[in-house]
Amino acid sequence: MNAAIRPSKMPTLMGLEAWSALEAAHQERVDAATADHRSRRGQGVPHPIEDFLFSYYSTKPSQLRRWHPGAGVRLEGASVLDRASWKHYGVVGDAVEVDVDAFVAARGRAVEFIGRLLAATAARPARLGCFGLHEWAMVYRAHEGDVRHEQVPLRLSQIETDEVVERHQITCSHFDAFRFFTPEALSRNAIQPTRESQVELEQPGCLHAGMDVYKWATKLTPIVPSDLTMDCFDLAKEIRLLDMQASPYDLSDYDVEPVRIETAAGKAAYLERQRAFAERSNDLRQRLLDVVESLPAPLA
Repeated sequence: MNAAIRPSKMPTLMGLEAWSALEAAHQERVDAATADHRSRRGQGVPHPIEDFLFSYYSTKPSQLRRWHPGAGVRLEGASVLDRASWKHYGVVGDAVEVDVDAFVAARGRAVEFIGRLLAATAARPARLGCFGLHEWAMVYRAHEGDVRHEQVPLRLSQIETDEVVERHQITCSHFDAFRFFTPEALSRNAIQPTRESQVELEQPGCLHAGMDVYKWATKLTPIVPSDLTMDCFDLAKEIRLLDMQASPYDLSDYDVEPVRIETAAGKAAYLERQRAFAERSNDLRQRLLDVVESLPAPLA
């Protein structure tokens, strides 16, 4: 990424009626996407698939519901609204806009890292064929009480689950999946990812890297427009479903059909969806990079 100072652009002016309609549409979209989670949370009912989107990724539905136009958009008539006091926003006359300079001053290192990671990941060919074995490695030879989703049974016996791992080569390149492997599974991975090697190893075929596009969008809030953040959220939600369908867990109580990656048919089904997710995640990476690379201040 070019760290030189980029020329400032005149902000796009958006009238109160126009941006209020976009804000309302965004709130409706978020409410629909998070309705089931919010209902379960109110009842104290856990969900092994969707809770991940609000626990591993720390953005709450209420935070996701806040609409941001992104950098370079000035919202007329907003100076008297709560938005005027939001973090990294500034008032200009009767309008409000994202204070890009303040954001970059506060978050410059993070922005630079995210930009490098997204660009490096998107530039690599997708490596397919991991078949979601990271989830199996997380329960490989696990002892009672050590299984991550204890409220959900395995769909095979522990011995059969271990045999699936032992028949395959695990090639997980994502550190935040690898770090949850059981001790016995660590040495079975062909790669030994670390936090320091993250930029060098992440690739678009990885389901977790695809879900993480949502994380990077939230880390870039509010300079990223909320429609892009929600596109990333929607992709993460779809990928999380496949992630757990291909796992060793029995999710029949949640009306979720398994993708049986221990069979040839299951592998083919996984590959088809994995390939499509890789393409979609790269499209979103590029949209995020377009935002990062448009910033009018140095990132280092």
